[in-house]
Formats: sequence, structure tokens, C-alpha cells
Amino acid sequence: MPVNNYAFHQITTQNISVNYQLFLPHDYESKKDNNYPLILFLHGIKKRGEDIGVLDGYGLTWIAESKQDFPFIVVTPQCPSDSNWILEYHSVIALVDEIITNYRVDSDRIYITGFSMGGNGAWDFALRSPELFSAVVPISGWFNPDKAMLLKDVPIWAFHCVADDIVPVSGTEDMVKALTSIGGNVRVTYYSGLKHNHKVMYETYNKAELYTWLLNHKRKV
Repeated sequence: MPVNNYAFHQITTQNISVNYQLFLPHDYESKKDNNYPLILFLHGIKKRGEDIGVLDGYGLTWIAESKQDFPFIVVTPQCPSDSNWILEYHSVIALVDEIITNYRVDSDRIYITGFSMGGNGAWDFALRSPELFSAVVPISGWFNPDKAMLLKDVPIWAFHCVADDIVPVSGTEDMVKALTSIGGNVRVTYYSGLKHNHKVMYETYNKAELYTWLLNHKRKV
């Protein structure tokens, strides 16, 4: 099925407005009894703004659209130009709740991933919503290793290029070391020959093993 663009609005204690793209599996309409796992994908800093079209042909959504048998729903919010994912946490979680309500989502299999600024957001969202996300895949990201204990029980597969010229590989190394030292559920893949660009994303999101790993993790009740 093609990727579609939407705008989600909700008035609570604050006015929430999020532009986003939504991918539904190609058999979503024909298999009415199926519930589907969901991946929340957070983009990098250069895709911020109010023009949702800049996300066309980008990241996990593009990979999903190109594969006839991709079995996940993918929601890709757009971060406003003057913000970052940490600040947009509440808006994005409200959007995820909206998707869960209106689409056939397997609520035991909700995952989060992101690249660069989105990798930082993936670490942060997983820490703040461990009851929602069953696994996290940060790519070329960073986080505060002093908070590793709060992620100890979260399944994590991190990716980074050792020659990253924008976000140093230490952003991932420090988190992995901190989690490993406390027995965290973490694995890591380091690339050579790549830098801080979209190739890291596409190398990662084209790994069939990644999706098998994700589906092996369900929400802990």
C-alpha cells in the first residue's frame, strides 16, 4: 500500500499538532482479522520542518514501501523546525495512541527506532515509556549513560559507524558499555566504511535479521 500523509490534532492541556506519514502493510485491507506490529520511526535533524514532503523516499518508511511483504505498520512523525524529539515526546506519544486506537495494531509489539537526532529520541522515548515499547533500535544516536539503569530491561540493538563525523561513535559506545556493565539486554553493530549519512540507515533497515529480532520481543505485562 502507498505511504500517506496526515495531520493529527488534539486539544488537551496543550494544543497537539503533528504531521506524519503512515505506512500500512500491503495486505492490511485484505486481512481484516490481522493485527500488525508497529514501528515508530524518528527522523534526523535535517528533516525537521512543516513540509511533510521532505520525508518522501526517506528512512524506514521508504524501505517498508519498497518491500511487498513488509509486515509492520510504520508511523513517521515530523519534528517541527524549531524543536527536537525530546521536546516533542508528549505529542508523539499522543500520536501513537491515536494510531493504536484507529488501526489494527498488535499492542504487544510496538517498537521504536530513529537515526541521529532520532536515535537520541529513541533512547529517550524507550526510557520514558518502557511499558509501551517492546524494543528499541537507535542508529547513530547518543544518550546519557548515567541513565542506563532505567533501560536495563529494555531490549536494545544499537547501530553506529566508527567513522561517524557528526555524532561520534562514543555516543553509542558509552551507552552500550554502561548497559553491559549492569547486565542490560543490549547488542550493538558497528559499521566501518560509512560515515554519518543515510547509508547507515539503509544498511540497517535492510537487515532481515533486524525484523526477526524485533518480532521476538513482546511487551512485558
